[in-house]
Amino acid sequence: MIHAPVLVLNQNYQPLNICNIRRALILLGLGKAELMLNGLGDIRTVSMSFPKPSVIRLIYMVKQPIIQRRLSRRAIFYRDAFACQYCGEKTKTLTLDHILPRSRGGPHEWSNVVSACVVCNHKKAGHTPTEAQMKLKRKPAPPHPDPYALFRHRPILKEWREFIPWIS
Repeated sequence: MIHAPVLVLNQNYQPLNICNIRRALILLGLGKAELMLNGLGDIRTVSMSFPKPSVIRLIYMVKQPIIQRRLSRRAIFYRDAFACQYCGEKTKTLTLDHILPRSRGGPHEWSNVVSACVVCNHKKAGHTPTEAQMKLKRKPAPPHPDPYALFRHRPILKEWREFIPWIS
């Protein structure tokens, strides 16, 4: 239970991170954070009792830089909504395809990589989409920087919803 997730808010109540109860208790004990919501009960020791935090807020402001998302298979699949960018089929057996093949000097970057089903990837092979007489469903682009990407693909606890209103 000490590894349960805890929402960490910045001083201005902006969601900043998710940590575990152990780390949250350390921040509370050092006076670096305050308890906002105790939805999990108590932790009892021989001589003391501590609330199990569900949401904490930092006492000081943390400036968090907006970082460009790293190019990875998973990020490409999420960007392309787990669909082949040539035929539109949604499948679990997607591959990465370089629009301008790497064998021809094509770069490994957001604007040159798309998700493709196995059939379309083999059909296109080492050609460009024009040469293979295939058309992209949409032009690939890097995703916009998202400071809340941390919360997009993970379970959000019910008691956190008032602090993360944009997630329905």
